[in-house]
Amino acid sequence: MDARLMNGAGNRFILADRRGGTVTPGLTRDAVRAMAAAHRFDQLLVLEDCATADAFMRIWNADGEEVGACGNGTRAAAWAIMQGGGLDAVALETVGGRLHASDAGPMTVSVDMGAPRLGWQDIPLARAMDTVTVDFAAEAGGVRIEAPGAVSMGNPHAVFFIRDMDSLPVAALGREVELDPLFPDRVNAGFAQILDADHIRLRVWERGAGLTAACGTGACAALVAAHRRGLCERRVTIHADGGDLRVEWREADDHVILTGPVEDEGPVSIAL
Repeated sequence: MDARLMNGAGNRFILADRRGGTVTPGLTRDAVRAMAAAHRFDQLLVLEDCATADAFMRIWNADGEEVGACGNGTRAAAWAIMQGGGLDAVALETVGGRLHASDAGPMTVSVDMGAPRLGWQDIPLARAMDTVTVDFAAEAGGVRIEAPGAVSMGNPHAVFFIRDMDSLPVAALGREVELDPLFPDRVNAGFAQILDADHIRLRVWERGAGLTAACGTGACAALVAAHRRGLCERRVTIHADGGDLRVEWREADDHVILTGPVEDEGPVSIAL
């Protein structure tokens, strides 16, 4: 079927719109992995009919696992729906809950990611502990990292605060963190360098996708984890490898708002 290759700050997706058609059949891990190898995307997004929202969005990581949340993917899907329907706001249902998105300017979309989940059971962690500073450490390439903050944005994140991003073996450390038994559902590993109270440099090893150019839920988690430690304000610019994302953790309702660019790279043909 026809689909579109899109990206949000370099985070790449294939978006397939099956609204008005049949429900997406069960996709095997091997089928998604084959698509990812052919088209080099981080996530596959599929839109289906939904009686209570503009669409139901299903999400698969490049390794073939279906997941509940993808911030940049939500922005890309929302942009496509708004463009197709002449809308300036949409609602998407996902496995992780309902998300609201709106037009924020030319090729720019904001999405309300809801309130972060901060209890150890919500992440989840394998045992009870404080999530502001998690009792955990990992080592790779002779570099040790420790004491991340843990946040769920509909998917699990461990955010490490580091001093020098350029000397960090992010991929090697990310693999170690993702698969550690402390995280029974595996985890996205974020590496955050606080530049000042309003700016954070971030790289994310995404579970099931590896090192990505940007991660929307990772950007949200980084802000929440940093603010809980008093390292930044409630509104920051996240500098990812693929571009900048703006994130705000609103005090009024506890919701996290993610804003950033969307790019439509054109149609692709996939077997779905």
